[in-house]
Amino acid sequence: MKLSAFAAALALSLFGFRTAQAKTLCTVIADAVTGDVLTEEGDCRTRVTPASTFKIALSVMGYDSGFLIDPNTPSLPFRRGYADWGGENWRQQTTPQRWMKYSVVWFSQQIAANLGVTQLQNYAQAFGYGNADFTGDPGKNNALERAWISSSLKIAPVEQVAFLRNLLTGKLPVRPEAIKMTLSIVERSQTPGGWVVSGKTGSAYPRLADGSFDRAKGWGWFVGWAQRGKRTLVFARLAQDEQRERVSGGLRAKDALLDQWDELLEKLSD
Repeated sequence: MKLSAFAAALALSLFGFRTAQAKTLCTVIADAVTGDVLTEEGDCRTRVTPASTFKIALSVMGYDSGFLIDPNTPSLPFRRGYADWGGENWRQQTTPQRWMKYSVVWFSQQIAANLGVTQLQNYAQAFGYGNADFTGDPGKNNALERAWISSSLKIAPVEQVAFLRNLLTGKLPVRPEAIKMTLSIVERSQTPGGWVVSGKTGSAYPRLADGSFDRAKGWGWFVGWAQRGKRTLVFARLAQDEQRERVSGGLRAKDALLDQWDELLEKLSD
């Protein structure tokens, strides 16, 4: 199950020096408990592909359904024919924790195949996850391979934040263990100001009218939550390139937001 031309193009952007900048389309931050929006800058209500940020929701689905067991189970072997454009980290035995860390597309595809389109759609609708559309590309029968990557599934930044609030406050209609396991495998960073930031990046290209990808306008997501003391915030950052870049938009969105986080929160507290 390969992503063909899209995969080859995006693979070029996964590695290299993180120097390029992108235009920030949206930054939204809210209190995870109260739902109070601390800032909403830019267009935070237009839906676009979630790309690999969907792994957070897919993890909850996988654990709730029983396909995923714990951070290390199942441990699935890489097989010839699987998507491998992410490099050597994708060509290895992969656990849920490695899947999240290295954003392994073929592992997502195995979870999706186990769930099936109907169950994926039912979960997404129950989660309020964007348009919950798992039809995939028209006429391609590829929903289980890439509905969440530049295809039918779309979500707005404010919807990402709403989903994350429900995740953190235990309001998703799933087993508590599914939420606990998902929270345990999402990567964490720490800012100099003492915030522990957990989140997932996502990168993808918009579709042109002829079905090809606009590789000069790549999207970059970083969504997640930040904790310091008793306070927990949820956030979504969406950026878009104005020219083709070597490094994925998601990695650059993450770096930019983490660099700005402490100063941004200080301003919001004034």
